[in-house]
Amino acid sequence: MVENSIHIRRAGVADASLLKSLSETTFFDTFTGTCTPEDMEGYLEEYYNLPQITRELQDPSDYYFLIYVGAQPAGYMRLKQDPSEVEIVKKHRAIELKRFYLDKAFIGTGVSKTLMNFALDFAAKQGYEMMWLGVWEYNHRAQKFYRKFGFQDTGASHPFPIGNTPQTDIWLYRFIRKEVPGQ
Repeated sequence: MVENSIHIRRAGVADASLLKSLSETTFFDTFTGTCTPEDMEGYLEEYYNLPQITRELQDPSDYYFLIYVGAQPAGYMRLKQDPSEVEIVKKHRAIELKRFYLDKAFIGTGVSKTLMNFALDFAAKQGYEMMWLGVWEYNHRAQKFYRKFGFQDTGASHPFPIGNTPQTDIWLYRFIRKEVPGQ
C-alpha cells in the first residue's frame, strides 16, 4: 500500500449515507455468525439508520472520521467523550473510541495503523489524557491490535447484546502521551 494514497477527514452530515453503508457492512462482516440473522438485522436497523447517524454527525462533540485509500472509503472511526464507570477511566479526561471499523478488503494492509495513530494524535491535540474502548471478548485479532498500541485491560466488562444474543465487551484503556514540540 502506498502511504501517500491514504487520507483521513472528519465526516459531516453530507457523509451520513456513506457512513450508514460502511457501518452496516463492517459491523455485519465483524459479527456475522455470532448472533441470529434476525438479531443482526434488528441491530443494524436500530443503530445504523440514517436519522441516527445524521443526529450523531450533527453533534459537534461526536467525532467521526473517514479513512480513504485513494478515492475509496476504507473505513471509519467514531470518538466521543462519554462518561465511564470504570474507576481508572473516570479519574481522567478521557475520550472513548466508540467505533473503529475497516472494510475487510483493507484489514491487514496498514490502514488500521494509520487510523489508530490519527486517533491518538487527535486525542492528544484535544487535551485528552486517556482513550478507552470496548472490544468483544472473542475478537482476539482486535484485542491484539489494540494491545500493540498500548491499550491495557481495565479488568471491567459490560454486556453488549446484539438483539437477544448476549455478548460481552471488555474495556481497554491507554494513556495519551503529549508530545513536546521540538523533541
